[in-house]
Amino acid sequence: MTIRVLLADDQALLRSAFRVLVDSEPDMEVVGEASDGAEAVRLTKEQHADVVLMDIRMPGTDGLAATRLISADPELADVRVVILTTFEVDDYVVQSLRAGASGFLGKGSEPEELLNAIRIAAGGQALLSPAATTGLIARFLATDDQADADRDPARGERLDSLTVREREVLVQVAGGHSNDEIAERLEVSPLTVKTHVNRAMAKLGARDRAQLVVTAYESGLVRPRVE
Repeated sequence: MTIRVLLADDQALLRSAFRVLVDSEPDMEVVGEASDGAEAVRLTKEQHADVVLMDIRMPGTDGLAATRLISADPELADVRVVILTTFEVDDYVVQSLRAGASGFLGKGSEPEELLNAIRIAAGGQALLSPAATTGLIARFLATDDQADADRDPARGERLDSLTVREREVLVQVAGGHSNDEIAERLEVSPLTVKTHVNRAMAKLGARDRAQLVVTAYESGLVRPRVE
């Protein structure tokens, strides 16, 4: 099955480079290019994109607003957005995760990393680097008074629907661990971990693992370690 990719970036040269790279792969194709967020949302619907590579800083409707619009549209529930950012340590990244993005990738990443990111996102997985899970999310969601004030009580209440094992798995997911790593830590099979992750996503209304991470921090289930 071919992965349909939409490129959203206001720099034509960068879009061109991404197109050449993506179209060179037998399992994916570029189905459209957008220079701003509004166009990205429109083309995502028209071209039935599977994955959107979304720049944040674009004129008019920016990537953050576009991500929010895509995530809120029931007709686009299967679309995955990967944020492209120049700086990984950027609070826009966390806002993007809150808006519904499946993860982010630095623009300075190697070509293979970009292609792998598209495949990971298309497969329904979250693209979260260790810096995101241990630094960004911790810093902007759970370390200061404002973050405490922003916590959604409803998220905490929904955690009550999780089983003890599902909570344990959620904590591990929030730590940035893969299914295989979680399986080893909890001494269960990767398939069992996948089942718990899927059930947790269903109960918490999360689109993917990225949303599980946000929920874990915003609900207070996971607190960052202060270095």
